[in-house]
Amino acid sequence: MMDVTPDSQAVDLDEFAGDSSAGAGELDAVDEQLIARLAGRARAGGLALTGEAGLLAQLTKRLVESALEGEITDHLGYDRHDAVGRDGGNSRNGHRSKTLLTEVGPVQVDVPRDRDATFEPRIVAKRRRRLSGVDELVISLSAKGLTTGEVAAHLAEVYGAEVYGADVSRQTISTITDKVIEGMAEWQNRPLDPVYPVIFIDAINVKIRDGKVANRPIYVALAVTSEGRRDILGLWAGEAPSVTGAPGGEGAKYWLHVLTEIKNRGVGDVLMVVCDGLTGLPDAISAVWPATITQTCVVHLLRNSFRYAGRQHYEAIARALRPVYTAPTEAAAMERFLEFCQTWGERYPAIVRLWENAWSEFVPFLSFDVEIRKIICTTNAIESVNSRIRRAVKARGHFPNEQAALKCVYMAIMSLDPTGTGQRRWTMRWKPALNAFDMTFDGRLSAGRR
Repeated sequence: MMDVTPDSQAVDLDEFAGDSSAGAGELDAVDEQLIARLAGRARAGGLALTGEAGLLAQLTKRLVESALEGEITDHLGYDRHDAVGRDGGNSRNGHRSKTLLTEVGPVQVDVPRDRDATFEPRIVAKRRRRLSGVDELVISLSAKGLTTGEVAAHLAEVYGAEVYGADVSRQTISTITDKVIEGMAEWQNRPLDPVYPVIFIDAINVKIRDGKVANRPIYVALAVTSEGRRDILGLWAGEAPSVTGAPGGEGAKYWLHVLTEIKNRGVGDVLMVVCDGLTGLPDAISAVWPATITQTCVVHLLRNSFRYAGRQHYEAIARALRPVYTAPTEAAAMERFLEFCQTWGERYPAIVRLWENAWSEFVPFLSFDVEIRKIICTTNAIESVNSRIRRAVKARGHFPNEQAALKCVYMAIMSLDPTGTGQRRWTMRWKPALNAFDMTFDGRLSAGRR
């Protein structure tokens, strides 16, 4: 590939950069002929599109420098070479070179200076070597589960180890991602809707170093709004194992704290809460919202059943329990359950006791039609979120502290649906269920829409 110097593109680039002060409407209608000329000259001269000497890097340089000249003109009050600036106090004082890290690679720009050293550039602030796009790129890569070392290696590989390897270190990447903490605190404390038709709650374990590395639960609450949208209400880090050696983990007592916080943020009523079969959780839910129905996740109930069975009987037990949770009515479900007890009760009494203890929280979904049952009888809605969280935390092994773990999980859930396609599918899926909720719960959901 032949070498093409920046000067060989100067005429076209200067013409393009000269339009950088245009308004938003004008920028939307950039002269297509000008763009075609730039691309044509790049192809003819063998100039690469990306890279340190590529067309995009040169164009970024010209645009940034043009914007900086505009800023210093506003600061001093006169144009470059204007006679007004002679012997008028503060004035231009040459330039200083600075290498910026951008999404198109390293770009060297000339930053104007003034004699009084009072000029503070906005587009490229003093002591700053990254354009905002790099910060967004780092946060995006971190949200997808890459560690700080992997992000640094990726930038070095794509944009050049000699620049990015030195200037975007692991500590720099950690500093960039720390920017999300302020937004996370604001998000965690935002006001919530007065009524939610369904809230799915679950917890996943992550490894956090607190003196020693131990599993800590991260509590997640995902709500369906009255319009059918998905809304993650918050994230909470559970308690560590006690100093007495008692194990940490998901607990109904901490769930009471979480649900109370959700209520204090404005949630006055929830029609149903879908959860696993954690002992004491129905009581915690009733203590916060007395009229709320607790629905035990059928999938969790089946998984817990298999814990008491031999592996050779898994398939047979699953077949025997299927008629119970697919029964058309609660009475029919009880008949099928009694048949299960006759077949398996003597061999596995613990499974029978498990279902008997969970029966009142298992049956509420049976009062809905089949289509609605599919989306309220399990915590599958939140399992997809948990899957993304697990993928993000798995690469890190363990976290140095609670805040680092929450930051990672927060970035993961904020990147769940960048295009909004999943949210639209979610809304369409929930429309029939919300209509049924309106009729079943005597207008409690409609009250939340007012």
